[in-house]
Amino acid sequence: MAYRPTAATRRSAQAKRDAIHAAARKIVAGGGFAAATVAAIAEGSGVSVGSVYSYFDNRETLLAEVFRDAAEYEFGHVARAVAAHAGHPEAQMRALIDTFAERALRGRRTAWSLLFEPVTPAVDAERLRLRQSYRELGEQIIADGIAAGRFAECDVPVVAAAVMGAISEALIGALNPDTAAPLNDDPTALLATIRRFCFLALGAEPPALT
Repeated sequence: MAYRPTAATRRSAQAKRDAIHAAARKIVAGGGFAAATVAAIAEGSGVSVGSVYSYFDNRETLLAEVFRDAAEYEFGHVARAVAAHAGHPEAQMRALIDTFAERALRGRRTAWSLLFEPVTPAVDAERLRLRQSYRELGEQIIADGIAAGRFAECDVPVVAAAVMGAISEALIGALNPDTAAPLNDDPTALLATIRRFCFLALGAEPPALT
């Protein structure tokens, strides 16, 4: 007779899978993707190395899923902040910049891993999807701003990509876990500079330096 999993065995299997995923995500949050070896994940979840491979095809598959979940979580926060200012493109652009940067600065290690850490091809494919999501959100805001006469006419996809690139690149020094933040580092000033640059690039009046 062929074995048929019961509801209890399915719940047990799902619990083990969830524990492995949670352990991987915790390790990534603390030490990046490089620290998330299969041995470390197995130890963190209380299972054997072989069990990890019972629930995930390979390490790349598991880490790609971890990246996707973390990326969607962060993007959701930014998207909701933008949506709260519907009909006001300048406020939406500020919400995108501020929420993205502030969350990155609060979760320095996670942000570095999502944005800049060298990763495997499977994880990098998820990173490209993440960047596309932000670009599309920026395109929507910029297009609405142009239609409302608040932003200058431009090649919307190119400018949206440039704006998101500027925000990310400006944060490298503050996020890099391998370097100490400068003693005089001022997140408020950094955010104000990023905001000003992006708004000037869009042909709009920069927000007040607050």
